[in-house]
Amino acid sequence: MIYTGDIILLTGRLSPPKKAWNIVALIFAIAFVSNGCAVVKKSYVATPYYKAATTELENAGKNKVPGTGKIYAGFSRVSITPDLSGKKVPIAGYGQAKTKYATGIHDSIFVRSVALSAGADTLLIISADMLIMPPDIADSVASYLARKGTGRDKLFFSATHTHSGIGGWGYGMLAKLMAGKPDDEIKKWITMQIVSSVDSSIRNMKPSQIGSGSFHEPAFVRNRLTGDNTMINDEFDYLLIEQEGNRRCVVGTYSAHATTTGRSNTLITGDYPGWWSYEMENGYASVAIFCGGSMGSQGPVSDSTEYDAAMQIGKSLADRIINSDSRTELTNKAFISYMTLPVDLPKYRIRVSKNLTLPSFLSRGLMAMPQNVFIQAIRVNNILWYFTPGDFSGEYALMLKRLYASKGLQVAVSGYNGAYTGYIIPGKYFYLDHYEPRTMSWFGPYYGDYVFEIMDRMGGILVTPIGFD
Repeated sequence: MIYTGDIILLTGRLSPPKKAWNIVALIFAIAFVSNGCAVVKKSYVATPYYKAATTELENAGKNKVPGTGKIYAGFSRVSITPDLSGKKVPIAGYGQAKTKYATGIHDSIFVRSVALSAGADTLLIISADMLIMPPDIADSVASYLARKGTGRDKLFFSATHTHSGIGGWGYGMLAKLMAGKPDDEIKKWITMQIVSSVDSSIRNMKPSQIGSGSFHEPAFVRNRLTGDNTMINDEFDYLLIEQEGNRRCVVGTYSAHATTTGRSNTLITGDYPGWWSYEMENGYASVAIFCGGSMGSQGPVSDSTEYDAAMQIGKSLADRIINSDSRTELTNKAFISYMTLPVDLPKYRIRVSKNLTLPSFLSRGLMAMPQNVFIQAIRVNNILWYFTPGDFSGEYALMLKRLYASKGLQVAVSGYNGAYTGYIIPGKYFYLDHYEPRTMSWFGPYYGDYVFEIMDRMGGILVTPIGFD
């Protein structure tokens, strides 16, 4: 991996704390376990961060100008498969306790992007075969594209959430445990590959047709938080784009966690989303972009194990799209409306017991406070697609689907959009003795409900009658 090109890696804001501070933070963390801060139980509606978000919403609603007209699209994929011959590359996903470095490549991994336009604005959907879209990498890509005239509000990031992807991008102690020691060379190389994909997508935009579809596939997903499988998002949602010359791109999302390979795996793999992309790109589509869906509380199900399970799930989901191709109606005109809303966060506090948290300054010592946090949505004709900053609850996604079905809209939800704020789950589950609420819910019992309300209100703004010039 050799880095060249006009890329500036923005690491200052998210650089890991010094080693000495890490040690001090741990000492203080232990000391505070018995005397930590109480969980904040105050409702969010009277807080400054909620008032700031609602003000942003009001301004966004006033300034929203949808694009309407003929659709133009371009798409690309670029490899982010690491060269393991001369460098140790951390593997990111389950943590560094057992699996520190990749020992081989099971299947290639990629970053993929699509550029869409139906008017003055060009929007970009970007997803990588990685655990998350690392925040400082997303910021570096955004900085590069801003110099080219594309603002952050037009970038919609995601990741497949494979737990066997490339690491080396962690920031802060806890992230380092998940993704390995930070490596600037790896981060710059990934940034360059993303920029290369985006540049290619924009450069190759052509008149296109677009359509959307969905299907239910309950066989491969379960509710791992409560065991209540009536509360799972089992829907696979997708956009189908056909460029002049019959080149196709599919953008899809599904909510089963990409964890078919276990904790002992040391091979780089895209897990079942990688298999889905492989099957789609094996003759049907030129580019198949998987955006990790509402994976909060949603685990995978298969009657096979590890790589065979990944192949079974990925191939089955791909076959469903290929076989329903004739039923996906395409049009060369599109109504596109979008919103990127910066959101303030509640106090950042890592929990140490059911009712106690570390103070914010100690929490930041263990893991950097998320910055540049956005909730985003794109409406393309009759599909409303949200992009969220974390592991978004499948139960919340199901609620949004039901709310907007009555308005004639298909809802899709994906996560990992360039910031990571942990698990975004209903507040009623905050005190369950489970990994998601206990370890990975950092912003109190009402954070999920706050995000859900903001998303619902964004959707209300984007529900606009469709018309073409």
